[in-house]
Amino acid sequence: MGFEKLTAYLDSLEEAYGIHNLDCLIQREHQTVYRHLAGHSDYEQTIPVKETDLYFFFSATKLMTMAAAVQLIEQGKLHLYDPVWKYLPEYEIMHIIDREFPIGVFPAEMPKKGEPSHYAARQMRILDLMSMTAGLTYDTQSEAIREVIEKTRGQAGTREIVRAIAQMPLIFEPGTRWAYSLGHDVMAAVIEEVSGERFSDYLKKHLFAPLGAEELYFKLPEGKRLSALYGYDYQKKIIHPIPQNNQFQITERYESGGAGLIGTVEAYAKVVDALANHGVGVNGARILNEESVELFTHSVTAGKSQEDFQKSGKGAYGYGLGVRVKNSMESGRTPIGEFGWDGAAGAYILVDLVHRIGIFYTQHVVGFGEAYATIHPNIRDLAYEAMGL
Repeated sequence: MGFEKLTAYLDSLEEAYGIHNLDCLIQREHQTVYRHLAGHSDYEQTIPVKETDLYFFFSATKLMTMAAAVQLIEQGKLHLYDPVWKYLPEYEIMHIIDREFPIGVFPAEMPKKGEPSHYAARQMRILDLMSMTAGLTYDTQSEAIREVIEKTRGQAGTREIVRAIAQMPLIFEPGTRWAYSLGHDVMAAVIEEVSGERFSDYLKKHLFAPLGAEELYFKLPEGKRLSALYGYDYQKKIIHPIPQNNQFQITERYESGGAGLIGTVEAYAKVVDALANHGVGVNGARILNEESVELFTHSVTAGKSQEDFQKSGKGAYGYGLGVRVKNSMESGRTPIGEFGWDGAAGAYILVDLVHRIGIFYTQHVVGFGEAYATIHPNIRDLAYEAMGL
């Protein structure tokens, strides 16, 4: 196997775009077949990137939340078609705004409390939360959230924030459209209700610890430091240093099931490797049975919801249980059913059950669209070319 092209490509990203830190790990059948790090972890660009560096994973958190949810489904404690209100009573009676919401258009006017709305005719289901078809938005600054933060003096926890999310009107009937949303944050509260454990404790006990994935956190441990974080300025078209903040960390006590994780590439990749090997980690620990992992290989979107999802630019993919799912061979070398997701700073996950391949890549640039449109597909295709697939 020759990964020279992939290495050259990764090394070119700093000069081409200004990406100053990255880490890419590829595993096949539990073996690390490729690892490459490039750049520096400090703003002064004096400390080379190391395997122990910590990154914000942002929306790559969603795969972990979904793996936890599927564990509970496997155990019969949770069901895809259950109404959400069975676990979170505040989601029983929901309202939908009367106006047409522009899905895929940014910025968009978010729903407001008291604006013209009507009762939802459909119940929001667990499936809808997992597949982004619940009718929720990604408004972390809604009136209801701001009110509960003020009421609790900034100490609102996961359950309190999720209760506030339910106070805002939906943008469409659950199950009829697709919109990227706080659904996986709501799923974190569902997981807490079903398991009786704090969300972070559940993930650590049932996903991370069994696989030996130690360096995964919802709060940066004392004495640890993050790799330098950058942002993309669309007007100036430059990548520049930004404060090391997670805008999705709504309060100190809040644990975002959609974007809260911090960790090392090696730790996250242990979960990716387990999923790629049908639920079994390199140490032999099983986190899911084969049938449960297969749930990730089917998309939920179809018709209008697939049209909505296509606005995200994922090409030959649909959207399933918190993951993109390959449903066409029109682009890329990966097989039908390949799945994964990405993160706001450029993290990228690929899980291939056919070849038992897991790819996890991260960089640390928030809001850089070229990562999703160009860099991730190129990493995918160059990796598969190198492996002769």
